Amino acid sequence: MKQFARIAGIIVVLPIMALLGCASQSETMKAQGYPLAYAEGFEDGCHSGKKAGGSYFDQFKKDVRRFSDDSDYAQGWSDAFRQCETEQEALDRQIRMSMEYQRMDNERKDRMAHDALKGIDTSGLENLK
Repeated sequence: MKQFARIAGIIVVLPIMALLGCASQSETMKAQGYPLAYAEGFEDGCHSGKKAGGSYFDQFKKDVRRFSDDSDYAQGWSDAFRQCETEQEALDRQIRMSMEYQRMDNERKDRMAHDALKGIDTSGLENLK
């Protein structure tokens, strides 16, 4: 019975979590009380910052007219650009470090396997030709 309750709970929670994951950054910020213009600027600035930081999945997005006319949009865009650019650069740095650690670990394992084979007597293998 406990297992059924746990499964039922998961069935109810997963769709709710999926719906929450679909909310855009600006929708989330509006729900938190940020002004609409700031939230929309923040979302645009974040996409732009991620692109500047090296993301292949984001595009530069900036409403230039709104940026010059609407201080809330401009502030949101600027705040997000710096924050998201830095986060993207840190993520890229972590990925590069993980790849380098993996490469070093593979080299270490190769060296260990090679060193282990050094002590094996292969003199009797000539007869296999």
